Amino acid sequence: MSQATLTWASGPVIRARMHGPFQIYEALAVGERGLLGEVVQLKGDELTAQVYEDTGGLEPGAPLRGTEGPLSVLLGPGLLGQIYDGLLRPLTGLDAPFLAAGERVRVPREYAFEPGVTVGATLSAGQPWARVPDGGRLAQLRVPPGIGGVVASIASAGTYPDDRPLCTIVDTAGHEHAIGMMEHWPVRVPRPSAARLPACAPMITGQRILDTLFPIARGGRAALPGGFGTGKTVLQQALAKWCDADVIVYVGCGERGNEMAEVLNELPVIEDPRTGRPLLERTVIIANTSNMPVAAREASIYTAITVGEYLRDQGLNVALMADSTSRWAEALREISGRLGELPSEAGYPAYLSSRLASFYERAARVLTLGGDEGSVTVIGAISPPGGDFSEPVTMHTRRFVRSFWALDAKRARARFYPAVNPLASYSEDAVRVAAWWQAHGNSNWVEHRRRLLDLLGQQARLERMARIVGKDALPAAQQLTLLLADLANEALLQQSSFSAADRYCSPARQSAMLRLLMRFVELAEAALARGVSVRDITALPHLARLKRLGEEHDETDLAGIEALGRDVEAAVLSLAATHAP
Repeated sequence: MSQATLTWASGPVIRARMHGPFQIYEALAVGERGLLGEVVQLKGDELTAQVYEDTGGLEPGAPLRGTEGPLSVLLGPGLLGQIYDGLLRPLTGLDAPFLAAGERVRVPREYAFEPGVTVGATLSAGQPWARVPDGGRLAQLRVPPGIGGVVASIASAGTYPDDRPLCTIVDTAGHEHAIGMMEHWPVRVPRPSAARLPACAPMITGQRILDTLFPIARGGRAALPGGFGTGKTVLQQALAKWCDADVIVYVGCGERGNEMAEVLNELPVIEDPRTGRPLLERTVIIANTSNMPVAAREASIYTAITVGEYLRDQGLNVALMADSTSRWAEALREISGRLGELPSEAGYPAYLSSRLASFYERAARVLTLGGDEGSVTVIGAISPPGGDFSEPVTMHTRRFVRSFWALDAKRARARFYPAVNPLASYSEDAVRVAAWWQAHGNSNWVEHRRRLLDLLGQQARLERMARIVGKDALPAAQQLTLLLADLANEALLQQSSFSAADRYCSPARQSAMLRLLMRFVELAEAALARGVSVRDITALPHLARLKRLGEEHDETDLAGIEALGRDVEAAVLSLAATHAP
């Protein structure tokens, strides 16, 4: 084990004189307390490291010890339903409000163990070899990546601590590998898979403006930028509750302590709509608040995606919510400044873009080593200063995501939820998932989506004109366009998170509502062409019912939406008939 002596320290960045070989990204134990650190630079006989814990009290001459391995986390049963810090140290069940610096105490848990193979069986990486009933969820133990061979020994059924080796595998070279319930994995190294699969089906969020206009594919990547108060955290929590992922990984990266406290208080009591039990039971929370060591903020993103990949390898669909990558980038900037690196735009390091890519590119839908299908879908919130989407973090993130959900301060102030700006947002995944939507209730989904976006675009242009000349001075066709766009916003794109009927919208109900709205647009335009005035169309009593579409027709009342559609069609056709030439 190599050693070094501390010579210089500046916050989370230290330098030390080496007394043996070290490697880049090797994990370190720093000082007498054994603070966790990581080598980031080697120059001659001097190393530079970042420390993930409070360095207060360190003095020149303090010892450093190498671990001969990279920064890693311990993965295995019991991840779900727990709260961790940015280094995957459990925060639940502590006797003190904070972890002590250098604290590595981990109490092994005991689980019932059921072997799934016998001595002499041949196993390869990713194959299941045992089962562990994990808090009501039957978890499979799988052979870690990079290991394979013949089973030389395996424990019998029983209850064992999770840190005990339970199986020995001998590979083709004759080397023995002892494996158990837990495995270490370096956080900066993506976990391997057998193949990356095409993203061809959407991850349903239950929010119409996202699923209908800006869908995200399962295994895809989305950015959620917005200024202060636009609802990023609220929307991510809604997605965590309602999206159709099997597991949620929520990482609060550098967020304010009161926001994280709200998340930690609410998730255990929020009811999971799938099971009726607390949502926390299928959630992993990684809490790294703004008052925690800044270097640990930088590591928390990689810790979260590593946990997501481990759960993906169990054949699960994982949704990872990162709130927010801007705070993570600020940690990069601070550490880079202390390292004396040449700053790039806005003071961020030149490698900001590559670090963002290394995070977002780990999202994927894959065929696991064990032959199952799993996915990690990443939704990263961004907090651009002053809501400026031209700042570096937002601009670089756009290069690596396929769905961009831009939150708008004006909509948020108007209490429009979700406050997604349809003109500043986009989804490249829409082309990929179109076939899925056409096969699940709306054969005209592509055309309806295109027509709705066109309508919203025309609204923005006409509103600028109306502010100058007045709405009543516009031609009738343009007045109708404004009426129909307002209806689309109110009836389809707006949802109330407090409404039991409308806080979630299934694909079937979304398709029914979209078909009804687009049919009304078609009928209204045809009626105007036959001489019906915009005032007469506005006076239709069915218009008020359309505006309350989401509130009055819940998931069990799709027939009511169809009936309303027939009533609306009959009313508009009757109105048009009175103006027949």
